[in-house]
Amino acid sequence: MVFHTGQLLVATPALVDPNFARAVIFLLDHDEDGALGVIINRPSELPVLAVLPGWADAVSEPSLLFSGGPVAQDSALAIGLATGAGPPTGFKQLIGDYGLVDLDAAPIDLTPGLAGVRIFSGYAGWSPGQLEVEIAEGSWYVVGARAGDLTHPEPNRLWRTVLRRQPGDLAYLSTLPSDPSMN
Repeated sequence: MVFHTGQLLVATPALVDPNFARAVIFLLDHDEDGALGVIINRPSELPVLAVLPGWADAVSEPSLLFSGGPVAQDSALAIGLATGAGPPTGFKQLIGDYGLVDLDAAPIDLTPGLAGVRIFSGYAGWSPGQLEVEIAEGSWYVVGARAGDLTHPEPNRLWRTVLRRQPGDLAYLSTLPSDPSMN
């Protein structure tokens, strides 16, 4: 079985579930027990300042709370990208330079060691084997993540951006309008 921790799931045009249509998900964990990730291209309209004021200046722009997925939307989790200097205290490495950021820590203690931070309300989760079935049925493309994807300055354009950099037909799909009937 192939696991995809640290990679991106990009929703195919066939995936019309409003929770995931045109979603780009960073997979935080994927193993025989299931998968967990966060949608990285869904900023809400809620400023981080309104929910976690101490973190407002520490997060990457746009300084908004992101909708990480339909599970546990009443909880927040932060994902950060560590700098080459090594991860700071209050940072739990997940994959590569990515890790969970302790939101109870003082941002001033963490941010010097981080290249970027996003805060998510909720997450996306799959039971054992569920994600593999969804990939096989054509709901998701699995592609490599780049360091800047998590903190992309224009998250609403990320679906197109990620597809555009892929080879072949996936790059072509980046030009697909949101509503193909309007084409």
